Order: sequence, then C-alpha cells, then structure tokens
Amino acid sequence: MQFATPLIPARLIRRYKRFLADMTLDDGREITAHCANPGSMMGLAEPGMRCWLEPNDDPKKKLNYGWRLVDHENGHFTGVDTSLPNRALKAALMAHEVPGLPAYELVRPEVKYGENSRIDFLLSGPEGDIYVEVKSVTLSRTPGLAEFPDSVTARGTKHLGELARVVHAGGRAVMLYLIQRTDCTSMTLAADIDTAYANGFVAAQQAGVEVLAIDTLLSPEGITLGKPVRFEAP
Repeated sequence: MQFATPLIPARLIRRYKRFLADMTLDDGREITAHCANPGSMMGLAEPGMRCWLEPNDDPKKKLNYGWRLVDHENGHFTGVDTSLPNRALKAALMAHEVPGLPAYELVRPEVKYGENSRIDFLLSGPEGDIYVEVKSVTLSRTPGLAEFPDSVTARGTKHLGELARVVHAGGRAVMLYLIQRTDCTSMTLAADIDTAYANGFVAAQQAGVEVLAIDTLLSPEGITLGKPVRFEAP
C-alpha cells in the first residue's frame, strides 16, 4: 500500500494529549500533526526524533499533517499510525497473500460479533469462517524483539476473550500481530506492562485461538506485508 501523498520529513518537538504532536519541518516551520496512535509509543516519542508526515488539504480534517513514521536514521523505520496495518492487511487479504491463512472468497471488515465487539476481518471461504483480530506492534525494548502491548489495553484483553468464545462455539479465530518495525525478527508479549493481557492471551491460546506474527516492509513510500516471524510465548 502506497501513501496517498508523498511524505515529508520533520523533527518531533513533543507529543501530547495522545493524538497531537508538534513538529519542526525542514524549512523551520513549526506545525501540529495528528498522531493516530492511542498507545504510549514507548521509545518512539522522544523530542528530536526524525519523523515522516503525510500532508493533506482535506477541509474536513482539523490538521494538515498526519504522523506516519519514525525514522531511526539507521536504515530502519517504525510505523506509528495504528490504522495503517488494517489497510495494508485488507489489500493483502483481498489478494490472498497472507501467509498462514487459507483461500477465502469473502473479506468483510468490522463485522459485529460477541458482546458489543467488532472483528477486524471476517473471512469466508470453502473451509468456513475465520475471525481475524489485528494488533499493531510498535514496541521494542530488546534489539530485534518486538513486544505487545506498549500500555495497558483492557480492550485488547476483551478481544482475546471474544476470540476464545468463537473457538468454544466451534469456529476458527486468529490473533494476528502486525509488526510495524523493520528492525525486529521475533515477537513476544510485554507481560510486565499488562499482566491481564498476557494472562488473557494464554487462556485464548489454550482455548484454540491461533497466533500469527507478521512483519512489514516500511519506507516513506508505503507499507506492505512481509513474512511471518517467530512468536515467543510469554
């Protein structure tokens, strides 16, 4: 998936109120960008970090820039927009290019299920329905190792329970972690950050929920799915 508008570089001044970030553009102008990330962004929001922004001229949007990438300035990038993985994944699902998932005839996003929940993708095919929940992974505290979550996520724990109930009812459910970092080759859970989520994951996996961790190819040009990586149980 290519970015709709060419990205421009900037330096982070500060991130605040979760969804706002002040930046300095290369020409010296200071602007405010939308930060589409509700997490803590641990290690990704330090003042002075090089970032990539997507400009827009949409009069319906309050801000003219969206924060898309952190540039680690060593050849690696992290995607900070948590909406991008689902968009990239949808394109890959439509093309039947997601490793670990069989052929399917219909891809439906945001389908209601469970207790006031929506599954990210409901896949339908010859082998029946597959419920796929997607989480964007951006945290890395150990070189090469991605972690989820970067903050407490009661919503994420609820989703694990919903997936387990799908399996108990005879269905198939997949927890898919999409790693928005180009510097990680394996993944685990940050149990020290959210013990309840880690416990919910263990219960879901024991119930039969499948787990996939897939990396991404990121650059200022766009984002595409990469390959499966090793998942290390907590």
